[in-house]
Amino acid sequence: MGNIIQLTGLSGSGKTTLSNALFEWGSRQHLKVKVIDGDVYRQTLCKDLGFSKADRLENISRLGAYAGSIAADNDLVCIAAINPYEEGRNKLRLKYGALLIWLKCDLKTLISRDPKGLYRKALLPDTHPDKIHNLTGLNDTFETPALSDLTLDTDQLDPEEVLAHTIRFLEQKQWV
Repeated sequence: MGNIIQLTGLSGSGKTTLSNALFEWGSRQHLKVKVIDGDVYRQTLCKDLGFSKADRLENISRLGAYAGSIAADNDLVCIAAINPYEEGRNKLRLKYGALLIWLKCDLKTLISRDPKGLYRKALLPDTHPDKIHNLTGLNDTFETPALSDLTLDTDQLDPEEVLAHTIRFLEQKQWV
């Protein structure tokens, strides 16, 4: 059976970048790596969900169930999702044995990166029609992971270093 890792962190911290890099690396190593990107699945499997705590927990529950259903057909399944609550992260750990990799990045760096323009919109005046009122980590909850298996400071490491640390970690765990 394949192993499941959950990549958590705020928007722009590098979850999609790392999961796609793991997919490419896995291909070169003849490993089957499946990427479950939270942004993509928000538009399909989870399109009926909003951003309340209950909906966010349901979102991660569905992603975990999907990961669990395909793990046997893959060497590694990467769930790249913000997953802001300890409750959701712990559920994936307990139910599916998923390791947690926290891509930690300071808010100043995330605001400067802002690849999707979300921070810019979240920082607009409350009366602005484009204002985002529920951006995780800025004006909505992100609980700092208490039990991450690996923490990578993506404001200090470039994507290649993040990938190298992750591969080394997974090799030490004998997961790849």
